Formats: sequence, structure tokens, C-alpha cells
Amino acid sequence: MEKKSQKKALGVVIRGVAMGAADVVPGVSGGTIAFITGIYEELLESISGLNLGLLKTWKKDGFKAMWIKGNFSFLFALFTGIIVSIMSLAVLIQFLLKAYPIQLWAFFFGLIIASVWLVGKTVKKWSAMPIIGLILGAIAAYFITIMAPTQESSNLFYIFISGSIAICAMILPGISGSFILLLLGAYTTVLGAVSGMMSTLKSGEWDLFFNHSTIIGVFIAGCLVGLISFSKLLNWLFKKVPDVTVAILTGFLIGSLNKIWPWKETVTFFTKHAGEANQEQVPLVQNNVSPELFSELIQKSNIENGTNLSTENHFLISIILALAGIAFIILLDYFGNRKKTA
Repeated sequence: MEKKSQKKALGVVIRGVAMGAADVVPGVSGGTIAFITGIYEELLESISGLNLGLLKTWKKDGFKAMWIKGNFSFLFALFTGIIVSIMSLAVLIQFLLKAYPIQLWAFFFGLIIASVWLVGKTVKKWSAMPIIGLILGAIAAYFITIMAPTQESSNLFYIFISGSIAICAMILPGISGSFILLLLGAYTTVLGAVSGMMSTLKSGEWDLFFNHSTIIGVFIAGCLVGLISFSKLLNWLFKKVPDVTVAILTGFLIGSLNKIWPWKETVTFFTKHAGEANQEQVPLVQNNVSPELFSELIQKSNIENGTNLSTENHFLISIILALAGIAFIILLDYFGNRKKTA
């Protein structure tokens, strides 16, 4: 029995690693990975079950009873995988995004296409309401991906609200939390507070450290409130109207494909780490273009700016990687079904 529990915990950790890797990529949600790996509903149930009643259980029946009731073994294993993944894979993912962006986006595009099929097929009956939910979910996600980012704000109440909204992306398939923060105008404030807190801790500037840590603390508080509240709503919807809820989530996946399209024309940039030694330009507003037009735009830019950037659109390898992403999801579903049958 103990070996079975260890094997299950390892499986949850691996799923957490996959979720963490997805969360590192702006535009891909860890919630998508949770859904296609079969732990989505348990994740919602566990998070929504976090309340003060668990402390009463601890006081009355002991720590072990509270641990079991709160399903903390599952949550601990999952978040361990997420944290380990973000810490270990973030550098690799960021490198791939810079060195091979088209190929990486193509792979994720294939993942999401297959996920649409995998999630959508769990709808038991495609009646009028699920179809309407699918359409509304797709429209909502699409408009989120084309929204213009708002101006940055360091107001603490706004940071709290931003955290509570952005964290929902963790359990909502199709939408990236970092992308939501960017749209809300809180990305640089939160990112700057994290890097500022580390630098002031080293330099001993305690006033600035307190200011940065206050922003992070308020942001984390917002995340906790948003995560628990939104998971309760989704958990309730899954129990009351499961087909409509899954259809809406499927729609979110379809709408998010606009963000993940590999070939893009960058209209405006966002300055990350402004004024610091590691300052860099990150694409902010982008338009989807065809592979052929992508090559033409690069060639035009080379002529106008005197650069010598490659005009290769990597079309063939991108198709192969997209198919690999689709195959990966199909295999994941196949082995998942085999395990359930066994």
C-alpha cells in the first residue's frame, strides 16, 4: 500500500513539473496541463476545501486527520513539482523562447490543439447550452489575448486585485498568469519588487526592502484569496453544470490559440528590468502573420535597419513539432485511459 502511495505521489510531482514548465511560458497555462493529465477536478476540490474548518479538525482530531481531510499530500506533491520545475526549467524555457521561439510555440500550438479535443470529448452531451458556452469561452479568451495592456500601477489595493485575478490563470486552462499581469499593468511592479527585494537584502537597504516586500506580501495575499475563491466557483460549476463548464474551458483553449500562433509581427515592445544591467526588450503587442509574410517582414526589416537577421520561417520543422505536440497529448490520453481501465 505504501509503494502505491509513493507511486501516486511521484505521478503528482511529475504533473506539477509539467504545470510549472507551462507556467514559465507566457501564453501557456498550468491549468491546461492539470486538465489533460487528469488532476484538474481534484486540484479544484483540494484548493476549494482550504478553510478554517481544517484548523478545527487539527485541534479536535490531530494533525494527521487535518492532513488527510485537506488532501495535503496531493497539494504538497503537486506544488513541490511546480516549484522545482520553475526553478530548474525556467532558464531552459527562457533560452528556448529566445533561441527557438517559432519551434517552441509550434510545439505548444500542437499541444493546445490536441488539448481542445481531449477536453472537449469529456462533454457528455453537446446540447445548446454547452455549444453556447464553447463559443462564449472562445470569444472571451480571444479578446483577452488582443487586449491592450494598461498603464503600470503600484497602488497596493490594485496589486492585491491583480494578484487575485492573475492567479486564476493557474487553474483556468488556456490563459497565462504572467500575460494577465501584463494586461493589468502590474507585471513590472511585481517583477521589480521581487528583484528589488533580493538586491536590497544584499545591500542592507532595509527601508527599500520593506517597501518591496510589502508589495510582494500584498500580491501573495491577493493570489491566495483569488485562488481559493475562484476554485470554489469552478468546483461548484463542475458539480452543477459539468458539461457547460467543460465546454467553456474548451472554448478558452480555442481562443488562446491566437496567443500561441508561432509566426508574429511585433508592433510594440515592453522594457523588462528597465534601467538595470539586464534590461531587455520583450514583445508586447503582436499580430499573427503567415509564415511567408513573416519571412518578408524580416527581410524588409534587414533592408531598413541594416541588420542581417535570418529570414527562415522554419515552417517544416514547426509542422513536425506541432504534430509531435499532438502525438504527445494523444499518448498521454491513451496511457491515462489504460491506467483507469487497469
